Amino acid sequence: IILMVEVDEEAVYVKHHKAKLVYILSAMRHHAELLRYEGWQVDYVTLDDPENAGSFTGELARAIERHAPDNICVTEAGEWRVKAMLDSWNDRFDVPVTICPDDRFLASHAEFEAWADGRKQLRMEFFYRDMRRKSGLLMDGKDPAGGQWNFDAENRKPANRDSAVPRPLHFTPDAITHNVMQLVAARFDDHIGSIDFFGFAVTRADALKQQAYFLDHVLINFGDFQDAMLTGEPFLWHSILSPYINSGLLDPLELCKGVEERYRQGKIAINAAEGFIRQIIGWREYVRGIYWLAGPDYVRRNALGATRPLPDFYWTGKTDMQCLSQAIGQTLKYAYAHHIQRLMITGN
Repeated sequence: IILMVEVDEEAVYVKHHKAKLVYILSAMRHHAELLRYEGWQVDYVTLDDPENAGSFTGELARAIERHAPDNICVTEAGEWRVKAMLDSWNDRFDVPVTICPDDRFLASHAEFEAWADGRKQLRMEFFYRDMRRKSGLLMDGKDPAGGQWNFDAENRKPANRDSAVPRPLHFTPDAITHNVMQLVAARFDDHIGSIDFFGFAVTRADALKQQAYFLDHVLINFGDFQDAMLTGEPFLWHSILSPYINSGLLDPLELCKGVEERYRQGKIAINAAEGFIRQIIGWREYVRGIYWLAGPDYVRRNALGATRPLPDFYWTGKTDMQCLSQAIGQTLKYAYAHHIQRLMITGN
């Protein structure tokens, strides 16, 4: 029996963008349908179920009453808050709980801890090189393809209007997604963002279409313009694949192998292939590793001694500062901003 639950606690512990909630809930409901089609028994609790307990723990308690299981298997948590919840289940319930590793990442927690042990500086670049060696991606024997590990210096070209900027695929919401959109609009009206432009893939089949579109039509210019910003162009040559990787619709190693294949075939330059693969097996893995290594108090560290609250325009985009207005405005509209907008604009 596969238990899938939509719970209010996960939707409101921070006020997620409405479109993010639509994406997660719709992807869950579509996945449940696929599992049932493939013969699995799925126990699915919707957010508007009047008996919904509102939390993972509460819903697990109700499911134990329904099914009297011999054991419970769950994938490890992606954040400290949920880890504490999962860790309490063995004591709370009279059913053994097995916590399984999350296979959406290349490096295990133990592997990252071993890499970090004894180092004075935890530099992503050196971790990234180990991930290249482990995965074999862009390796010519023991040496990096192209003769060097990092081609970031070639990835800082400014975008211009003369280039034909691609558009990510737009997936028209089906009946399941429309029902979720109505639910989110009614239940989370005080959350930020719009769902009027929702067009994310909510199935693996559609996520694979966006992956293929990126590999065949967009990746060629990803390297040159990955650090660029251009007024009125929210997507540029970015992949729009991170939601699908993070939720499990796409496999990160499979994606990176597709990127390497295009490079080996001579369809893209090394700076495009290396720049993209570094984002996935370098930065994505490294940030996760640092999060777990630093511990649950990491969120309360304040090295710069910041005390002032964010200004109101941070949540509305209504400011004369053009970069902020553009980055925040498109985030509210599309629930998306690429890594330079997040790091250099809203992050700063």
